Amino acid sequence: MILLKPLLFNYINFCEFPSNEIVNDIIKSVECKHDKRNLLEQEVYKLFISQCKNIKELHWCTLQPLLSFPGALTCFSQIRSLFININFVNSNDLYEMARFCKNLNVLYIVNYSQNHPAGLISLIDAQRNLKSIILYYNTNVKKNHTELGKALLRKNNTLEYLELGSICLIPPSFLTSFNNLKSITIYNCEKSKDEIKEFQQYLNISEFPGLESLNVHGLSCFKELATLIEKTKGNILQVIIDDVKTVENSGMLIKSISNNCPKIKRLFTYIEPKDFIYIKSLLTNCKNLNEIYLNSLNTFYDNDDNIGDELLNILIEFSPKSLNYIKIDEGWKYSIETYKRFFETNCDKNLTIS
Repeated sequence: MILLKPLLFNYINFCEFPSNEIVNDIIKSVECKHDKRNLLEQEVYKLFISQCKNIKELHWCTLQPLLSFPGALTCFSQIRSLFININFVNSNDLYEMARFCKNLNVLYIVNYSQNHPAGLISLIDAQRNLKSIILYYNTNVKKNHTELGKALLRKNNTLEYLELGSICLIPPSFLTSFNNLKSITIYNCEKSKDEIKEFQQYLNISEFPGLESLNVHGLSCFKELATLIEKTKGNILQVIIDDVKTVENSGMLIKSISNNCPKIKRLFTYIEPKDFIYIKSLLTNCKNLNEIYLNSLNTFYDNDDNIGDELLNILIEFSPKSLNYIKIDEGWKYSIETYKRFFETNCDKNLTIS
């Protein structure tokens, strides 16, 4: 297409840098031979890199050599949030990005592997004010990585958010040094009992006094989390426990939250009927609670008729005005009368129940 008149202004300069999905959509919208698609993709990236100045966010999920295109230094030097799929880059790419990019606040890595640890460590070390690190591994990662853990520790003064896709990505002993964290998210992906036990031991002695958000998936460690919460300064806003196999000491966690988390707004956890008694103090002490999700590992209780009535009665009598979302496990049996009273009590509230 030939433009008869020049554009009134540089439209590209006002655009956000496109994600890989958007670039793919652009290519699909143009009819061209398959062997020309790579060239077209390259030209699209070249156009944006040459015209976009000081972009703030980049999703690096392409095999195109972005850092070698004209204007790359100006384009990427002020990135604040960087998402990298390691499958698309090599160690040299990461070293080069470390040279360009030194002002990241957020670094999100997926498909981390042993192939590029030095390049990734260089990128982490280059950052002046790194606040959030999210790390997810690929299936080839079999053990923790001491040097990667050391690189994260070197950012301890600025690091506020840590998300690990496996308890084995860094040595568990390093947990005790991340004392400035405001948010921590941890996933356990079917690791051995010895690895889980070691992680629990170090979690038990860790301290995150300024913690605001605690998220644990696939790891039954209610006692250790209760101890961890006791050592915070009362600023926790969210606790999410999901995908566990046992609920031992779940009542201890509820008790710790009720005594140490007056500001909490969201709570997703597992409990047993014997823990219902702790919900009373939770609702009484946590006046800002907005969402509560109480789950069970058991789907039914044959010998406990209407065992859920106790929980419903506690919710009826002690729920704070702030509580707008309630989800309770369907495995607990409830009487029709108590259910009716529960809904009648909350009919004037903007309440979601599931």
